Amino acid sequence: MVLPHAADDAFEVLYSPGRLFSWPELQAMAADGVLVRFAQRGFLPPGAQSTPRLRARAVACALPAPIRQRVVAGRMTAAWIFGCAPEPDRLALLVDANRRVSSLRATRGCSFHEVKLGPFDVVSLGGLLVSSPLRTAVDIALHVEPGRALPALQAFLDAPGLGIRTGLLRRAVEAVPRLPYRKTALETLAALE
Repeated sequence: MVLPHAADDAFEVLYSPGRLFSWPELQAMAADGVLVRFAQRGFLPPGAQSTPRLRARAVACALPAPIRQRVVAGRMTAAWIFGCAPEPDRLALLVDANRRVSSLRATRGCSFHEVKLGPFDVVSLGGLLVSSPLRTAVDIALHVEPGRALPALQAFLDAPGLGIRTGLLRRAVEAVPRLPYRKTALETLAALE
């Protein structure tokens, strides 16, 4: 599947297995230097710049079409999309607690997390729903072990376009209803300060 997208005077193209090229054809083109491997099943032309939109499209290509609009990329997957973490081995997908998650469990290469999502917790990016930068940072602080969380959280704080500040992040974690991980999350945030 070729996913072209015009954005800010640039033309972004992501190639993934589909109608135009098969997986072996894309791998052969990468071996010949015609394409560069990008993400799990995505390829870009040489010299193309990775953007959050392209990373979100790459995640969307890795998901079966029937579930693409029923899930939200979150946690370390969203951190990768925002450019704040390396590409994860497994896609972390959030499912709103009001939806049935049982039908999604058979999807390979993904972990599902049933959560409550508010109206400001989700953004649309590259044809995929992604947890907002603040929601992503809060989830990482709460649910990712400190060794992986600290570099990602520092990257969120260092990215001026994402609008995450230490005080805002601390207040957002403190506002989360009682969770067993909140104390550890606050300790992780204290390590950033």
